[in-house]
This record gives sequence, structure tokens and C-alpha cells, in this order.
Amino acid sequence: MTTVTIPSSTEQIDYADLYARWEKGNWRATELDFTQDAHDWREKLSDDQRRGAIWLYSLFFHGEDSVADNLSPYIDAAPLEEQKYFLTTQQVDEARHAIFFKRFVHEVCGLGDGSTGGSLRATTPQLNWGHRKVFGRLDEMAEELRRDRSKLQLAKAVTLYHVVIEASLAQSGQHMMEKVLEEHDVLPAFREGIRNVALDEQRHIAFGVRLLADLYREDPEPIQEAITSVIREVIGWTTVTGYPPDPSYTTSWGFTVADLYEEGARAQEARLRAIGLHPESIPSFPLPMDLPPRERGQRGITLLEAGFLGERNGPVRRDPEAVEILFDQMRRVADPRPVPAGTVLQYEFGDFEAWHLRLAGGATEASRGAAPAPDLTLRFRSFDDFVDLSAGRADPRVLMLRRRLRPKGSLRLLAKLPRIFPG
Repeated sequence: MTTVTIPSSTEQIDYADLYARWEKGNWRATELDFTQDAHDWREKLSDDQRRGAIWLYSLFFHGEDSVADNLSPYIDAAPLEEQKYFLTTQQVDEARHAIFFKRFVHEVCGLGDGSTGGSLRATTPQLNWGHRKVFGRLDEMAEELRRDRSKLQLAKAVTLYHVVIEASLAQSGQHMMEKVLEEHDVLPAFREGIRNVALDEQRHIAFGVRLLADLYREDPEPIQEAITSVIREVIGWTTVTGYPPDPSYTTSWGFTVADLYEEGARAQEARLRAIGLHPESIPSFPLPMDLPPRERGQRGITLLEAGFLGERNGPVRRDPEAVEILFDQMRRVADPRPVPAGTVLQYEFGDFEAWHLRLAGGATEASRGAAPAPDLTLRFRSFDDFVDLSAGRADPRVLMLRRRLRPKGSLRLLAKLPRIFPG
């Protein structure tokens, strides 16, 4: 039986106290005065800074609108009344955050007709593939929770909402916004608002951590797998979400995408550990937890810029560093338990060097070149086909029907690949 130890700091989180903190911390998005912000927008910001702000704030605006719309099934599924009461305050917070961003994009940036719907429509072109995938999954998760209020499904839903979206994506962006706006001494009302948003989010994340810790303590292995499966499912989408269309969108403000991703990686790890999880010891955990947060973030950026993540946008780059990271990631997430130790998977390509994986417990290896006696060989017509498959852009059945993928060797091992590479 798994022994669970919840950190004392998490044990001290109290649902009734979170509600009391909400009462004490109420603020009014409708009373912020954006007069000076409008002046700063026109007179103090560069074109690149304005474009970058519109892009980033639009992501937040649409995100806040989505989470406000999707919270009600969480209230229904929460097992304790104290949890339900707090979640009702969170839904109010999310609506207030959406109003705050709507006011800013309309009154300062001049986008939309003043209505929430009009401002959402005006900023929709700013959304990227990753954002649409993450929040589309949140829509689906809310519907799944409406149909299934089990604790296992609740754990998946809270992981996506509170750990991935709020702790990893939103909080890192909020901290970066606060920091750079203070350094540039611009947009004072927006700075006040985003500080209030960040305080609200701290309460929300604390609630999610405590709830997941409670669920994890009750039923460790299924809840651990539920949390891990969600992170595994969305990791590629979240990597794309914070990547700007132009580097100047961040560098004009004095930070880089790597800075942003480092903050997100650090925040997510802290919350997972606060739940009581030890990610480095979870089989097939999708993040390289033995690496520092900045290196984890940079690995994602390297894969994205090489075309290994996200939408297909022309031929993928055969960048040696990106290829090595890709196979190292496969090595890390491979679950060798369904097959005998020492099983070898060979990957061959009609236009690129071969690689192979040797599956062996905690010592799975990824190596260049051909193995002498592989158990299964997957021969792809092109390296691009393999990348499309690993990025979820191609269906292996379609590739085989079109003879762009030809397996050779153990058919039993071929059938086990979804278990070896879950998600």
C-alpha cells in the first residue's frame, strides 16, 4: 500500500479560511480608473509593447471568460459543503477577472464595442492553437464532470483547472506582468487590477492543492494516475500557448519566453509537491523533473521551434538538439512494465538517421543508429511522418494504410505500444 505524506503547509490550508479570505479581499473591477493607463498606452509604450500587451492580455481575457463559464460542475461535484461554498466565490472571482480584462482591452486598447461579447470577438484573432486546445479541453472536462461526479473525475478536472491553467499558465504570466509593468512604471490601474487578480488566484490554487491532497490521501494510486494523465495529455498544448507570434512581444518588455516558461515550470512543480506527489518517482511522468525549471522550459521551446509540437507549419527542422530531446523525452515517458526488460524498439526513416530505444525499468536508453536485433522495427517513409505521429498530428492507422509506416517484427509488441507510451 502506498504511504502518503502531505506537506504540513498543505495540511494548514483550511476551506473555511479560504472563504473568509475571499470576503476580506473583495475588490471592484468596475471602479478602476484607466485614465492614466490610456495616456500611457498612447504616449509611453512602443508599437511592439502594445502588440505584445494586446496578445498576452487577450489570452488572459479569453481564459478568464472560459473558466468562469466552466466552474459550475466543479461546485456540484465537490464532496464537502465548505468546498462548494468556496468554489462559488471562485466563480465570482473569474467573472470579475473577465470584466477587468474586458474593460482594459476596450477602454485602453480600443478593442470591441464595450460589451463582453464584442471584446471577446475583437480579440479572438490573438488566440493561438495551444490556447484553443487547452481551453477546448476545459470545455470537454466540464461536460465530463457533469456526467460523472466521481472523485477520480473531479481530480482530473481540478488538475486541469487549478494546477495546469491557474498555477502553471496563469500565475506565471501574472507574475511576469506585475514585474515588468512595475519596472516600466506604466499602466497603474492595470497593475492594481492584476495584483488583485493574482491574490485571487493564490486562493484558487491553494484550494485546488488542498482538494487534490485530500483525494490523493484517500486513494493514492488512482488519483496520482489521474493527475499525471491530465498533465501528459495537455503538455504539448500548454507549451504552445505562451509562445508569442513575434519575439518582440516579450523582449520589448524586458523578458523572454524562456523566463516565462521557467516561472511556469517552477510553479507547477511546487504545486505537485504540495499535493504530496513525488513526480521524479512516478512511472512515465511526462516532465524531466531531474532538470532545473529553466532547462525544462527551454526543452519545450526547442521542440516547438523545430516543429515537433503544435500545428504543422511546413517541414520540421532536423535540428540535432531537438531530435535528441525528442528521443530523450520518449525514453523518459516510456513505461517498460508491459514488456520484458531489454526489449528494443527500432525507428528507421527513409530520409534520416535511425534511432532505437532499449526498454529496461528505470534505465531505458535512447541511442542513435540501428540496434543489432530489434524486437520491433517501425520504418517511416520520412522523419516528418514520425514527428507528426509523436505530436498527435497523424494517425498511425492512416500512416500504415498509406504505407508511410511499415512495422516489422513482433505484432504483440506493436499492440502494446499504446501502453508503453500512454497518452
